[in-house]
Amino acid sequence: MFFIDTIEVAGLGNRSYLAGGERTAVAVDPPRDIDQVIAAAARRGVRISHVVETHVHNDYVTGGLELARLTGAAYLVPAGARVSYEHVPVHDGDRSEIDATAGLILRALATPGHTPHHTSYALEENGTAVAVFTGGSLLIGTVGRPDLVEPRLTEHLARAQHASAHRLATELPDDTAVLPTHGFGSFCSSGQAEGESTTIGKEKASNEALTRDVDTFVADLLAGLDDIPAYYTHMGPANAAGPAPVDLSPPAVADAEEIAARLAAGEWVVDLRNRVAFAEGHVVGSFNFEAEGQLATYLAWLIPWGKPVTLLAESAGQLAAAQRELVRVGIDRPAAAATGEPARWAREGEDLASFSQATFADLAGHSKDGVVVLDVRRASERSAGIIEGSVHIPIHALHRRVHEVPEGQVWVHCAGGMRAAIAASLLDAAGRDVVAVDDSFDSAERAGLTVDTL
Repeated sequence: MFFIDTIEVAGLGNRSYLAGGERTAVAVDPPRDIDQVIAAAARRGVRISHVVETHVHNDYVTGGLELARLTGAAYLVPAGARVSYEHVPVHDGDRSEIDATAGLILRALATPGHTPHHTSYALEENGTAVAVFTGGSLLIGTVGRPDLVEPRLTEHLARAQHASAHRLATELPDDTAVLPTHGFGSFCSSGQAEGESTTIGKEKASNEALTRDVDTFVADLLAGLDDIPAYYTHMGPANAAGPAPVDLSPPAVADAEEIAARLAAGEWVVDLRNRVAFAEGHVVGSFNFEAEGQLATYLAWLIPWGKPVTLLAESAGQLAAAQRELVRVGIDRPAAAATGEPARWAREGEDLASFSQATFADLAGHSKDGVVVLDVRRASERSAGIIEGSVHIPIHALHRRVHEVPEGQVWVHCAGGMRAAIAASLLDAAGRDVVAVDDSFDSAERAGLTVDTL
């Protein structure tokens, strides 16, 4: 008998896995906050004997090195990866015994494409593959993007992705469970498909890497590549060097005077509350990144790398969860933090700032008033439709391009409201008169707005 436990890293759109038998187990692509992997092993009553990486990750800081150190596990890293710490280099075809009693073997399969050294691992029970950990190779309905390593390698790696997908489909039984690391909202995925689980057989019938010829597949893959989060630049080097252990202890407490001083110094003060509460009242100059949204992705994408960040949370629990998310992308320690209500975060005598929230129907009622409509979606999202006359600055570029927003009241929208709230907070902090459209873009045309197709 064997088990496979999934460890969700929802904020980043990733999954890690713990798989094994009655005594020992392997951890696959663990997140940096490894305590949850250790807890999963404890619940199963197994020892982690192996920790494996499918590749040097571009979208998060791995916990693999620290997990291997703490557990004494063998740390398996693809042989082609250039890393500076002690590890077991993995070559194509290498086999590692995971649990002898359960007959579990992990077999390495070279699957270049997401990176040149990418390796998948087939979990075999008594010689039969029951699952394959595909990392950023074969995903649910798609593949990992090939453009995160080096622009000159992108087409070559796209072709390698096609070949790697076909290798997995050819060598593994149709009922083999496909367990990718990326593809659940991660920007490491070249596309997003529906579904939470899949098999080799299902992918053979539906995945374009397996149903299209290589030239058509590569052309469509390259044409559909989206923006790359800026913080990815820092993840690969951090993982190659060997990440330090994390510190999730509570940060220093900031009072109103310190918050004001940090704002005056140009540091980022981030309010984690939901966007409705933030719009109703917040510290002047603070930014809104909802703790319940894609906090790590968008804060790490927007903030100048290395700039100190102070977190404002409604509770200690919200603060702790945010810290956990942020260490996954290399924002290791908040400079300071405060919890409670915004009135406690502003100095005595200072008013809180606020701005309006609205719907697309509200915008339709003001469309003839000369307001500025700012669209902060990515360029790829605009192909499905844009509001006539709207200005486009994607959210990840807005903090550098606020000066480009035309004069006048700014109505800012995205696809659903979360990014519009971030953008509205950036504009509000810059002194602009802003309205955040908290609505689904699907309702824009129904509200009476003219939606053009690019």
